[in-house]
Amino acid sequence: MAKLYHLFLLTILVVIIPTLVHANVKEQDSYWENLLPYINDTYWREKAAKAEETNNIAYTPDPYAVSENLTSVVSEMIVGESTGRRKLAGKKLRRGHPCIATNPIDRCWRCDPNWATNRKKLADCAQGFGRKAIGGKAGPIYVVTEPSDNDMVNPRPGTLRYAVTRNGPLWIIFARSMVIRLSQELIMTSDKTIDGRGTTVVIAKGAGITIQFINNVIIHGIKIFDITVGNGGIIRDAENHFGLRTKSDGDAISIFGSSNIWIDHVSLRNCRDGLIDVIMGSTAITISNGHFTDHNEVMLFGATDGYDGDKKMQVTLAFNHFGKRLIQRMPRVRYGFVHVLNNDYTHWEMYAIGGSKNPTIISEGNRFIAPNNPHAKEITKRGASEGEWKNWQWKSINDVYMNGAFFRQTGPLLTNRPFSKKDMIKARPGTHVGRLTRFSGSLRCRPGKAC
Repeated sequence: MAKLYHLFLLTILVVIIPTLVHANVKEQDSYWENLLPYINDTYWREKAAKAEETNNIAYTPDPYAVSENLTSVVSEMIVGESTGRRKLAGKKLRRGHPCIATNPIDRCWRCDPNWATNRKKLADCAQGFGRKAIGGKAGPIYVVTEPSDNDMVNPRPGTLRYAVTRNGPLWIIFARSMVIRLSQELIMTSDKTIDGRGTTVVIAKGAGITIQFINNVIIHGIKIFDITVGNGGIIRDAENHFGLRTKSDGDAISIFGSSNIWIDHVSLRNCRDGLIDVIMGSTAITISNGHFTDHNEVMLFGATDGYDGDKKMQVTLAFNHFGKRLIQRMPRVRYGFVHVLNNDYTHWEMYAIGGSKNPTIISEGNRFIAPNNPHAKEITKRGASEGEWKNWQWKSINDVYMNGAFFRQTGPLLTNRPFSKKDMIKARPGTHVGRLTRFSGSLRCRPGKAC
């Protein structure tokens, strides 16, 4: 297994990587040339081999079944609301004010006033491809008490870096609101939850978060912005290991060869590279309820045409708001299967969804509001000739197009899958997107009250 991985890395070095308009750092040959000496030691080869086995288990042979399940839940909520059988609002609070949980993920936990004493209930709420991510549910709660990040090899107890590099499962919370400037990339271990509820946790003006060759991670309720490139050096990546790292990329969150990942209610903007990158065979991922603004290349799913291991990549994008001053890549996909469900695309300058190398993209119930630029009305962009992309499975189902937006569909008709006629017609999900994404981004939660 390790030999195959080594061969893959060597192969990447001779690949000429095509791009859509501009290259993410991971699409450049120099990235892999610089990375190879650091990732090709025995420790990382063993981690890569183990992660590949875990990722293969996390991969769903029939991705349509997963996307259909999430669609059905949303449909039942919306249809029930319109008929009076079921409401999107949750439990009543004091003085008759309702807790409004407008989508099925939020409905699972947000209207519980005791969420702060039952934090781990959140782990039961993921849906889509990342639905099996339970993070640190099996471990104790760890409280981050200070924002410092000064020692990369022996991080101080009470810091976020100390918490995420422990070997066992941990549910990580914060003693108070804080701004954390990461001196170098924050390299996580498996079975961790970063839970920012009840405080305002900001990671800014330093390096970002790296999820590499691990599994079972939840990141919830934090803000990340103004992320820069870390210089690299000796950095701890586990309780029992530290080693030399090259420069980090400048991503807010980088998911590299990992699986069972859920990113929920994050607010991300203005990073040096991508906001969220999913590469190197990562799979079983849900990105939900996020709010994204002020960025060029928002999301990269699959970094190189030369690595078909990303065929196993499966990502759910649900209930996110792609907001002001975004340019492109929401997401940009190579290979893989991406279910883009009930997102609100209110701004883009070039295009919203792009890809190459025959990815499957099912766009369902999204709202697309095109820019005023008459040359940027098309939602989709393909990095290939028409002879290649005309058979790619890119479908738009019950999407809402505004201000001249249009989605260029390709591929054979979907028959008997993934969505039933009931899901497509009665749910009318695209018209409800404003409500479904109403509470996107990091929430202001206070203990003792519904969030």
